[in-house]
Amino acid sequence: MKRAAQLPPGIAGRAFTSAEAAAAGLRPGRLRRSDLDSPFRGIYAAPRTLVSAESLVLAYALRMSPDHFYSHVTAALIYGLPLPAHLQRSMTLHVSTETPAVRHGSTGVIGHHVKRGTVRVVDAYGLRVSSPVDTWCQLATVLSLDDLIRVGDALVRRKNPFATLAGLRAGAVRYAGKRGAKALRQALLWIRPGVDSPTETDVRLLLVRAGLPEPEVNGEITDGWGVCIAHGDLVYRDFRVLVEYDDGQHRTNESQYNSDVNGLDAIIEERWRVLRINKSYSSPVIVRRVETALRAAGWRPDQCAPPRESG
Repeated sequence: MKRAAQLPPGIAGRAFTSAEAAAAGLRPGRLRRSDLDSPFRGIYAAPRTLVSAESLVLAYALRMSPDHFYSHVTAALIYGLPLPAHLQRSMTLHVSTETPAVRHGSTGVIGHHVKRGTVRVVDAYGLRVSSPVDTWCQLATVLSLDDLIRVGDALVRRKNPFATLAGLRAGAVRYAGKRGAKALRQALLWIRPGVDSPTETDVRLLLVRAGLPEPEVNGEITDGWGVCIAHGDLVYRDFRVLVEYDDGQHRTNESQYNSDVNGLDAIIEERWRVLRINKSYSSPVIVRRVETALRAAGWRPDQCAPPRESG
């Protein structure tokens, strides 16, 4: 009799079904031994194999029927969307179906029934998942307004966006009258295409809510010949003020770090004021530094306009 550590190569190190176990030569009695975990009915794995949400998602997918799909928080995790820490660590799966009679509850799984035709299901990394827009709408019932804005910004991000702002608007319209619909409408007022990170979202919200003008997100900065020399994190074009957030990651990559330094030097040579901030700066300090730079460039508080939906 083989021990868990000696599972056949085809199923070792991952979750597997009873059918896969049989095909690999394991007898039914072997699956009932205490040295194998069974997180879901009919699914087995060696101990300490399923230690992350990702591993549980892949394990449960082995038993999902064609009318099941991942949704809500689980869909957001699959897409890699920014969630609060407690949800990032969540080991509870959210699974939806359009078939009311289908039972899909299980230990560690929250089941949802959705009205047929109201949720678009797509293939994401080989998994059936609610579409990015529908996932954002579903999250309105569990996220704060700012977290919902961060997810929305991530969906319409600058590189490889999952959705468009028009798509988010259409999603909010479809969800009108449902729980969370008001939060979706409020979030749309603050979501901006072109964001690169949740930190950019946080700093932008901080500055605007402090009464400062809204900056461009990852705006293009050109030299005197009209050639693009950089994309700034938060750009106050009219005042030639640039706010750059240093998250420290680029300092571990010498080539990227040197490129960043050279880019900032080129921006300064074009007579821009560059403000570099990082996580050591408190919110009041960030606001004060940006306000001081804007005032020095001629801005006055009566020039602010209230936030409005982009586009």
